[in-house]
Amino acid sequence: MLKKKGVITDGLWIRCDACKGLVYKKAMEERLDVCPECNHHFRISARRRIEITLDKGSFEELWADMHPADPIEFKDRISYSERTAQEQKKTGLNEAAVVGLGSIEGKKIVFGVTDSNFIMGSMGSVMGEKIARAAEKAAETGLPLIIISGSGGGARMQEGMFSLMQMAKTNATISRLHDAGGTFISILTDPTMGGVMASYASQGDIIIAEPGALIGFAGPRVIQQTIKKTLPPDFQSAEFLLEHGFLDMIVSRQDMKKELSRIIDYLNGPAVENATEETVN
Repeated sequence: MLKKKGVITDGLWIRCDACKGLVYKKAMEERLDVCPECNHHFRISARRRIEITLDKGSFEELWADMHPADPIEFKDRISYSERTAQEQKKTGLNEAAVVGLGSIEGKKIVFGVTDSNFIMGSMGSVMGEKIARAAEKAAETGLPLIIISGSGGGARMQEGMFSLMQMAKTNATISRLHDAGGTFISILTDPTMGGVMASYASQGDIIIAEPGALIGFAGPRVIQQTIKKTLPPDFQSAEFLLEHGFLDMIVSRQDMKKELSRIIDYLNGPAVENATEETVN
């Protein structure tokens, strides 16, 4: 039994958001940041996602030097420029999206991930541009495109119409990827909402979600207040959406890498094996 408060707060233990139990942090990390008691999938950073999804040392980041601008000089409590500077310092990222080349069990892919720690993973012009370029890279190289979305912020209001334009732009590039015969696997994690869900994240040839992920456009509270009806208790959960045909599968984080490898083999095996270093570069 834990008697001293310090034992709880010294970094060895963490409280699960779902079951509220105390979990030994090392045990949780060994399970890829999944609660060993209730299987709750904790939100994780883009860098952590790269670490656990791709082959070690295989990730080559592209367009890492892109920074958000402040096109409408937006200011609420602080200016948008100040906010992005704070987020960059906090997360170590220049933007909410990280994209590049990598491999899964030796199979080359174009990979992207969005990070909810950076302004809730909202889609600004730089994030939209990175997603679009990743789709174009996949079409150019013939490699599968895999994007893991964790974006609960929708379109980034601080960029106004420039942010909303990214929905059309990312959809258009994914459409061109499909026309070129490419493969797009979209992975939805908690949360995937708003403009991201209403654009590229819902356009996957195969759409996968992590267990318990909140997925939708407007939040359940907003919907309930608008339609004046009580929603089902699991509304907008990954399980609800799978039951209603929106998802192809739900895959636990511990099984994700193996499952992605299997899907790539099934859909793109020969094409991925034949992709040359010259083509990729």
